[in-house]
Parts: sequence; C-alpha cells; structure tokens
Amino acid sequence: MKLHKIAIIGGTGKAGSFLVRKLIEKGYQIKLLLRNPENFPDQNPLIEIVKGDARDYDSVNELIKTCDTVISTIGQPKGEKSIFSESTKNVILFLNSNEIKRYIVITGLNVNTPFDNKNEKVKMATEWMYQNYPETTLDKQKEYELLTESNLDWTLVRLPLIIQTDESFATQTNLHDCIGENISANDLSEFLISQIDDKTYFKKSPFLYNL
Repeated sequence: MKLHKIAIIGGTGKAGSFLVRKLIEKGYQIKLLLRNPENFPDQNPLIEIVKGDARDYDSVNELIKTCDTVISTIGQPKGEKSIFSESTKNVILFLNSNEIKRYIVITGLNVNTPFDNKNEKVKMATEWMYQNYPETTLDKQKEYELLTESNLDWTLVRLPLIIQTDESFATQTNLHDCIGENISANDLSEFLISQIDDKTYFKKSPFLYNL
C-alpha cells in the first residue's frame, strides 16, 4: 500500500491533534498549516510546518504541494464566520489545478443532505445550532454545497460531540442519521486515516459515532 503524504488543516484542535499523533505513529509524512508555528512543540522529523491561514490561497497552495491527500479538522473558531467555506474553496481550487482529488473533511451534525432522515434529537440539535450559531452553521452548509459541486473525491464526515480520549469503542457510520451521541477522538482519527484509500464514502457525507 502506498504511504501518502498528508496535508492537514486544523491540526492543533480537538480532533486534529489526535489525528496528527496517530498519523505519526503509523509512519505518515505530514504537512501542517499553522498560524503560529512557534507555539507548536512537536519537532518530529515526519512533520513539516507551513505558516499561514486556510483562508489564504497562497498558504493553502504551499501546504498542499507535494502532498496527495488533504484532511481538514477545523473546529468551531471564535469570531471566524466563513473559515469553513473559504478554506474548502481554496483547497478545491488548488486540487483542481494539480490533479489531486482526495479531500477528507469533518463537520457537525447540523449539515443537511438530501439523503437525510434525522431523528428528532438530531433535528433539534440542528435547529439549536441555527438559532445560536447561524453564521457558522450556514457556512458549514455552504462548505457541503461547494464539495457537491466539485469534482473531487471528497468525504465530509458528520460528527456528534468529540470526546478527547485514547479509548476505542464500537463505531458505526450512517448516511441518513446519527444514532450515537459521541465519538472518541481516537476512533475518529482511525476512521479518517482509513478513508485515505477507501472509496466507500467518495462524494458522500456519513455520520460517524460510537455505539
């Protein structure tokens, strides 16, 4: 199996920090996009750091070149209302011009697709997000729409609450509904890495959760 070089956006957050560690454990070379590289303590030789912002095309260009897979684990930033759609727009532009196709992204339960059959609890959580965080919630929906309009081999993984633990539990994916309330950061990392070469969810938006 080919060992890819992975570009990571959002590599210091709740999900990203676990993902970076897991990728290193498995021997992957990675490139991290960081606004403040001086605050990143890990000097592992498998990590190459690129200083920049995901909303800046030149930064994304510098990050992705020499890589063949991009994973975005951007969380819920404060006061940054369009970071999801702007970063994805930049990734799509670069990948389209460089014949790289694989883009894996995480997002929340609030993103809706035409294939959904969300249970009442998930519907209420989605509505709550629209009421309390309307701009970022709309931006996540816009990110999904940008992906569906692209020709990339994208996977948008929809998640419940991420629990920062190294523990592993039974997991399930579902294209229509989210049955579980949590996902461990360890299980999420393993799933994201499994998707690098797995075509099952190309151009799809599965929910991922612990049972």
